[in-house]
Amino acid sequence: MATTTETIYDQIEIEDFTFDPVTKLFQYPCPCGDRFQISLYDLQDGEDVAVCPSCSLMVQVIFDEIDLKSYADD
Repeated sequence: MATTTETIYDQIEIEDFTFDPVTKLFQYPCPCGDRFQISLYDLQDGEDVAVCPSCSLMVQVIFDEIDLKSYADD
């Protein structure tokens, strides 16, 4: 699925996300009060857009493949 840059609210470094090792979800606060979220598995599959379940905003996750290895080992 191609996402145009007009639909991306911001670009956020993976280090700024909170990672839950149980659910394998990365989360980041959304201006609407909810949280953007994306799974480790989505990132490993090449997806880089985290979505907010409560509004239409999306952010692009900035990361290198090597960054994911430390999260997968948890």
